[in-house]
Amino acid sequence: MNQADPWQWYNEIPIVSRIYLTASFITTAACALDVISPFSLYFNFGLIVYKGQFWRIITNFLFFGLFSLDFLFHMYFLVRYCRLLEEGTDFRSRTGDFVWMICFGATLMTMTAPFVSVHFLGSSLTFMMVYVWGRRNEHVRMSFLGLFPFTAPYLPWVLLTFSVLLGNPATIDLIGICVGHIYYFLEYVYPQIADLRGWRWRKLLVTPAVVRHLCGQVPPGQGFGVGVVDAPLPPAADEGAGAGPGPGLE
Repeated sequence: MNQADPWQWYNEIPIVSRIYLTASFITTAACALDVISPFSLYFNFGLIVYKGQFWRIITNFLFFGLFSLDFLFHMYFLVRYCRLLEEGTDFRSRTGDFVWMICFGATLMTMTAPFVSVHFLGSSLTFMMVYVWGRRNEHVRMSFLGLFPFTAPYLPWVLLTFSVLLGNPATIDLIGICVGHIYYFLEYVYPQIADLRGWRWRKLLVTPAVVRHLCGQVPPGQGFGVGVVDAPLPPAADEGAGAGPGPGLE
């Protein structure tokens, strides 16, 4: 890929990551141009339930602050780890399953938000993706500022520590880590336990067939049912495919 061609770089981003990046950029640009106000985007349980402002359920995941260095860092980690997951062995050619993972995480975060006074959850969703990617690529070696070496599963904790040292609250990032761990356990750990113990329900997170159909992932002969089925375990982790340094990471 020609790194000097932003349009080519943009078009090579997989579809879900590209849509999320585009929606986040447009939302930020609209706020910067005073087309819309961040006050009309943030998560507010009362306004959603009693005023019918349901768009806030989605828009609070799209705003990462006005254009700034912090915004660029958020966009970098969003695109990088969302893309690594979508292109990795776990979700390659499984767009519907990837969308369902995002929907699962966003739903849990939305259910948590009223109790922790959090107004924007985009960073939490990014941390969820970083956590899942790290756990699925546990042998990838990284370093922070070229000084502190660690393996990929520790990446969200390194980023959390750095964020706290800069004076940011830990709540938003911890929500993403906790939700990421719940998804990782239900998707990758529980099926192995259920298989070893012979439990009937061997997979709890099953992507509805209608979601797979809308994403072009319906196998031949599969209908639109939603249920729990015995499914094969996911392929092995993507051993460092596409992994590389981020800002301050090697």
